Amino acid sequence: MYVLAFDTSSKTVSVAVLKNNDTVYEKILDTGLNHSETILPAIDRALKNSNLQINEIDLFSCTLGPGSFTGVRIAVSTIKGMMLATSKPAVGVSTLAAIALNVPYTKKTIYAVMDAGRGQVYTAAFCYDKESLLRQLSQEINIQPEHIRADINDEVICAGEGAIRYAELILKNNKNIIIDKNIIPCVRASAVAILGLEKYRRGELLSPDNCVPVYLRQSDALPKV
Repeated sequence: MYVLAFDTSSKTVSVAVLKNNDTVYEKILDTGLNHSETILPAIDRALKNSNLQINEIDLFSCTLGPGSFTGVRIAVSTIKGMMLATSKPAVGVSTLAAIALNVPYTKKTIYAVMDAGRGQVYTAAFCYDKESLLRQLSQEINIQPEHIRADINDEVICAGEGAIRYAELILKNNKNIIIDKNIIPCVRASAVAILGLEKYRRGELLSPDNCVPVYLRQSDALPKV
């Protein structure tokens, strides 16, 4: 099964093609251009480098959020277009879950932390189960980074660019949190594909009607009343 996966939820764009669980192609881009200008050429390049046509892709997967409001809307509109154009199945995954999957297998709890702007972060807790599959432990929330709290008996790994940016605030009152700067902080589309395959096998598919962005707060651009 060929999976085409992508992420546009933060300042980077990532695209990957996987054959089952094996990565055929992956690229992370930080061009400074609007993601609407970048994503379709990046997908086209991924297909060409993988020697595939779009109709040879068996499953599409993308992040639905949380993240940049504009970025997640671009992902949603892109995957909707692919569903309608190809009639192939599609899945949407959590941006925070994709970040957590950057952490290699561990028995420790993983906090995925994403910069949410306004001095805040998006975060949720995850862990690996006995089958080495990632499981979500807590609800995705939008909080101040200094409000991240680890149980005193639980050693925690924080991952993501939000963890690196706000490391000082997070670590101030959490002696048992580890922030490893060697862990890739951005979203990898290969992780989006792996999570997408798991959802596909569980039958958790998107349709044009239920394919909507996941926001954890209101937009900064709401009109004044």
